[in-house]
Amino acid sequence: MTNTSPATKADTSKLEAESRNATKAQLIEFWYYFSQNKGAVVGLVVFALLVLTAVLAPLIAPHNPDFQYRDSFLVPPFWEEGGKATFILGTDAVGRDILSRLIFGARLSLLVGVMVVTIALTGGIVIGVVAGYMRGSVDTFIMRIMDIILAFPSLLLALVLVAILGPGLINAMIAIAIVLQPHFVRLTRAAVLSERSRDYVVAAKVAGAGHLRLMFKTILPNCLAPLIVQATLSFSNAILDAAALGFLGMGAQPPTPEWGTMLAEAREFILRAWWVVTFPGLAILITVLAINLVGDGLRDALDPKLKRS
Repeated sequence: MTNTSPATKADTSKLEAESRNATKAQLIEFWYYFSQNKGAVVGLVVFALLVLTAVLAPLIAPHNPDFQYRDSFLVPPFWEEGGKATFILGTDAVGRDILSRLIFGARLSLLVGVMVVTIALTGGIVIGVVAGYMRGSVDTFIMRIMDIILAFPSLLLALVLVAILGPGLINAMIAIAIVLQPHFVRLTRAAVLSERSRDYVVAAKVAGAGHLRLMFKTILPNCLAPLIVQATLSFSNAILDAAALGFLGMGAQPPTPEWGTMLAEAREFILRAWWVVTFPGLAILITVLAINLVGDGLRDALDPKLKRS
């Protein structure tokens, strides 16, 4: 049994303390540059409230989102003539509380964003790292496929894929992830190309590191900053595309409380019941705007070229 000397323990503790201090300093620096963008801070607050609303939806929603009040069709918001305090934002054409459906719709929007970004980011990183590291015919083959996908309008391609897979929220998420994946592939490939010839990579290769270790443990961690920014912006694109597919009847299906589906159901009442269209549209607008503002702040904080002196 080997005994650890007091000097070794002291050195280990010192290294751990230095590592913690370095991490803390990096977080402080990140928050400093992020907080310089006031819009990003506002977006972060709004997004945090959205997450909190989604998590606590069963507790804060005043009604069951799918329950139909037969005596309350198209009731206006409570401040309008004919409104009821029970339904703060009014009801839809079949008597469902709009506020409750918006609150539960936040859950679906976040689910769509998380699942789509996870699928697109994971696949894009793997494919992009392979393309950038292997180069040659492998790189050419992969990038031509990505170019073909990018040649189609994103919403049109998503519609075609959903038509093939069948309408539904899960199929819509898969289709949107496929459409967004080329952006992650191209970004990862470009970052890998700029890193693969650096001294630390050459040193790891000389030390005997294998290809997988070089790709995913040596090079990839130094390529994550632009990918984080792209993931944030893709989050908002995923929510928009899912709402568009729901509006066209190819995404979430009724009576699912999804914002795009709510807009689709309210089309015929635009002129005589403005609230059934306005509130779902505002929910989409505010959510996407908040996420884009956070993405701008992340870009300012993570990109060395944009950091203010």
